[in-house]
Amino acid sequence: MKALVYTGPETQAYRDVADPVPLDGEALIKVAHTGICGSDMHAFLGHDERRPAPLVLGHEVAGTVLSGALKGRRVTVNPLVTCGRCTACMSDQDNLCPDRQIISMPPRPGGFAEFLSMPESNLVTIPDHVRDAQAALAEPIACGWHAVRLAKRVLSENPADVKALVIGGGAIGLGTALSMMAQGVSDIRLVEPNLERAHFLTETCGLEVLPPDQAPAGGPYGLIVDAVGYQGTRATASALVKPGGVIVHIGLGAAEGGLDIRRMTLQEITFIGTYTYTAADFRDTAQAMFDGRLGALDWTETRPLSDGLRAFADLRAGKVAAPKILLTPDT
Repeated sequence: MKALVYTGPETQAYRDVADPVPLDGEALIKVAHTGICGSDMHAFLGHDERRPAPLVLGHEVAGTVLSGALKGRRVTVNPLVTCGRCTACMSDQDNLCPDRQIISMPPRPGGFAEFLSMPESNLVTIPDHVRDAQAALAEPIACGWHAVRLAKRVLSENPADVKALVIGGGAIGLGTALSMMAQGVSDIRLVEPNLERAHFLTETCGLEVLPPDQAPAGGPYGLIVDAVGYQGTRATASALVKPGGVIVHIGLGAAEGGLDIRRMTLQEITFIGTYTYTAADFRDTAQAMFDGRLGALDWTETRPLSDGLRAFADLRAGKVAAPKILLTPDT
């Protein structure tokens, strides 16, 4: 099959690789679309030691099942494969499974390819009225859905009354804002420095989008989600959260700096780090999408898999207004 293979920092090759062979309980999937995630970009730039070259990246997948009990079904793919037996898995925290695997990290190749094999339990059937391109957004939105669910458990005020700020207008930030609305938070502002993307989010998604220098005027905020994760965005979150408020950190831009630990301590600000989602969160997100509670899901741009290297370059250069590029196999 053809695949887009990460071969080293800032290099990828579109080439033939071996077809996947499903294990017991797995299904072979013909990939329809795979989204480019920020973590794929980190790997592409050589910043993720968990993703060594050569490797097929991509974990935001929708496609059609070719084998097994779900043959012929269109599905969206939960890319987290967990053991199902450990304490975390048995307590509905399977995203914390110590033996978890995710496609796009060894030993599981990712979805920038024509075919993918996955456990059948990781697949959610797509209803007829939902397009594959929409269903491929389940994975990034599930990250935000999980983050909002965690935040609601510790908010000191009713979600309907909280003033919220999302930092970052990529797919994770946008998915978080949409998840907030679906889970009862309505007073939401989103910060995005890229003017072209900010305009796209305002016009296409109907969000109130602010440049970074205008975010303080709307604060302080009872809930802030940092969907970027750099020193500067953590500093912004620390400065703009109100006493007793909640910061949820979902971005993985860089590891050090930015948090005002003294202020967080003195003013009892809750900090939550979150990574991915549970299997239940993924299913709940997919159902919310299918029910229309997460909007039209029309904020993607589709490009051929063979042109993937150019897509990564355009994303890095800030030339893409849409929050998500989907790569589609050429055949």
